Amino acid sequence: MIRRFLCFLWLVLLLPLAACATAPKVHEYRLDNGLKVVVKEDHRAPVAVSQVWYKVGSSYEHDGITGISHMLEHMMFKGTEKHGPGEFSRIIAELGGRENAFTGTDYTAYFETLEKSRLPVAFELEADRMRHLKLDEKEFAKEKQVVLEERRMRTDDQPRAKTYEHFMAVAFTNGPYRNPVIGWPADIEALTVADLRQWYRQWYAPNNATLVVVGDVDPERILTWAKKWFGPLEPSEIPPLKPRTEVEQRGERRLTVKVPAKLPYLLMGYKVPVLASLPEDRQWEAYALTVLAGVLDGGESARLATHLVRGRQIAAAAGAGYDLYDRLPTLFLFNGTPAQGHDLDELEQALRQEVKRLQEEPVSAGELERVKTQVTAEAVYERDSMFYQAMQIGLLETNGLGWRRLDEYVDRIQQITAAQVQEVARKYLTADHLTVARLQPLPIKAGQRPPAPAGLGGNHVR
Repeated sequence: MIRRFLCFLWLVLLLPLAACATAPKVHEYRLDNGLKVVVKEDHRAPVAVSQVWYKVGSSYEHDGITGISHMLEHMMFKGTEKHGPGEFSRIIAELGGRENAFTGTDYTAYFETLEKSRLPVAFELEADRMRHLKLDEKEFAKEKQVVLEERRMRTDDQPRAKTYEHFMAVAFTNGPYRNPVIGWPADIEALTVADLRQWYRQWYAPNNATLVVVGDVDPERILTWAKKWFGPLEPSEIPPLKPRTEVEQRGERRLTVKVPAKLPYLLMGYKVPVLASLPEDRQWEAYALTVLAGVLDGGESARLATHLVRGRQIAAAAGAGYDLYDRLPTLFLFNGTPAQGHDLDELEQALRQEVKRLQEEPVSAGELERVKTQVTAEAVYERDSMFYQAMQIGLLETNGLGWRRLDEYVDRIQQITAAQVQEVARKYLTADHLTVARLQPLPIKAGQRPPAPAGLGGNHVR
């Protein structure tokens, strides 16, 4: 009965995908100054999303200037010679639009959502601050304090975020993912306007950026507007990136973080490749790792929820995750909180048992079918959001994979076999490539408000 239902659901979900095959294609252009323009039509509503992605984030930074990409993101709202501080946001708001920005390990992006006829305003403003940002000493001094306070609120006062930060610094020896996106406190304090000017001139240029537009638009008109506003901007000489290859880990690493907190917390991470780091004939491994993550943590029917949370009731919460689209080799993550009456030792042992089972036994046909059905459904649902469509295009373009990877994702997942899932589990989920972090709660002082739960880290939005 369950199998018949899954097959029915499978057919239902494939219908929208078949319909999407005739949807308007993505249009790609390149301006003379190097700016890449990617446009995807979506005519369901008279709105459009515009995003400018720069190929620079925390993984481009070196020791002493960590957090500079995130700091520059803040300063991008402080005005140009033509538009004063805060004027960018005011103009977009008066047009009924929304705007913001985010910084990640491998990118910095700025976005606007507007009624489609207002896009030229967004283009004019983004083009202005792409090459004509005004970096004022007084504004910088104020914004530095804002960023330090943001760091205190989002990391220093959040036990799980603090644990994650220390965990990443131990998991990576020399790779740039060891540094937090927001930066280390001493580096933030020591940043100068001169540092930001150099970073801005080096990376904020049309030949280091991608303009992504998704919405109710005419691609040729978007190209005309892009040429008008971005076309006159001068390109920069973008230096080739240093390899910064992470040295091979040769044994399990462990750390304990002691901070005031209500609950203990566990993080485990195995070194794994990503799509961009694998040769063409082994790129299936990234998709197999994605399926493996879905087997473990893909809803209430996944193994961690079934075995650890509801079954043995060892965990109050447990999860697993992997991102095949990172620019550099990354981590396959496990995280969890022990249930009442259980401790971190029991939780870690239970997670290790789940890994061992994946290595010793192929996943069942039913599990594989569930994950593939779920991936197909998510691919359909994600098309409902213009913003998310633009996000996917921008991420893939910025990390050097190209937007066409989107079209092959579902097919590549569907081709993954149980044997391939078992193979990557055996190959990569090994103790010698594992880092384990434990949050050991210290007492919360009387009158001290307990911190709210935080995620595993990631982007920092204004």
